[in-house]
Amino acid sequence: MKIGKKKISTFKIVIVILLVLISIFIIMPYFWMLSNSFKTTKEILVNPTNLLPVKFTIDSYIKVLTKSPFFTWLQNSCFITITNTIVILFTSSMIGYVFSKFKFRFKKTLFALILATMMVPSQTTMIPSFMLINFLGLYNTAGALIFPSFINAFGIFLCKQFCDEIPASLIESEKIEGASDIRIFFTIIIPLIRPALGALTIFTFLNYWNDYLNPLIMLNEVKKMTLPLALSYFATQHMADLAATMAASALIMVPVTLVFLCFQKQFIKGITLSGMK
Repeated sequence: MKIGKKKISTFKIVIVILLVLISIFIIMPYFWMLSNSFKTTKEILVNPTNLLPVKFTIDSYIKVLTKSPFFTWLQNSCFITITNTIVILFTSSMIGYVFSKFKFRFKKTLFALILATMMVPSQTTMIPSFMLINFLGLYNTAGALIFPSFINAFGIFLCKQFCDEIPASLIESEKIEGASDIRIFFTIIIPLIRPALGALTIFTFLNYWNDYLNPLIMLNEVKKMTLPLALSYFATQHMADLAATMAASALIMVPVTLVFLCFQKQFIKGITLSGMK
């Protein structure tokens, strides 16, 4: 028994060491970015491998916050990301509920077509999407980044999987008592699939908050940029202000971190339940 315990304790120690090393490997780029945000561009170029700044300065943060339309970019990113997240949560949960609990013709075929869109690279639809957005007169507006994102195939799939676990008898009993489908959706379905919605919230928020390519294609004015696209504002043809870019990158991470801290319990629960299923 003692030998078994020694083997188990040794195994745990090895696992802990590996996890620590992996964590350091993942965190190091972010720490390096944060450290460089408190340096000058000259120091970054002269001593790029220094983890800590020789001369601590917040000039880069002052430049980002006062000498650029940072808060306009922040407002644009928040509006687009929050709108897309709310709409996708609603449409994904409702469509997932319909596919799970309702019977209609071509149900399996339609669901298979929705899943098939997940296998198509998004780059293949960029030109058709741009032509449609331009035809509708939405080019260079926030709507160009919002309207094409109302339906999310992954969100529908995730919500349907959770709705499949809800007993049909529970829904039937509510219908016998006179509850409408809308009432059942909001009072029963939504609370029961909350872990899935928490995980989907984080995935969706991260996806649209960090999106660079779509704003690059659909927007052409500085004041209408989102934060990832606005990082190019600090670079010119001949020189890039690396310190300001690092400071802006550090500021961009703050909202994402707050969202994860708010929804981490639902996220972990949603991933755990998905794995169990």
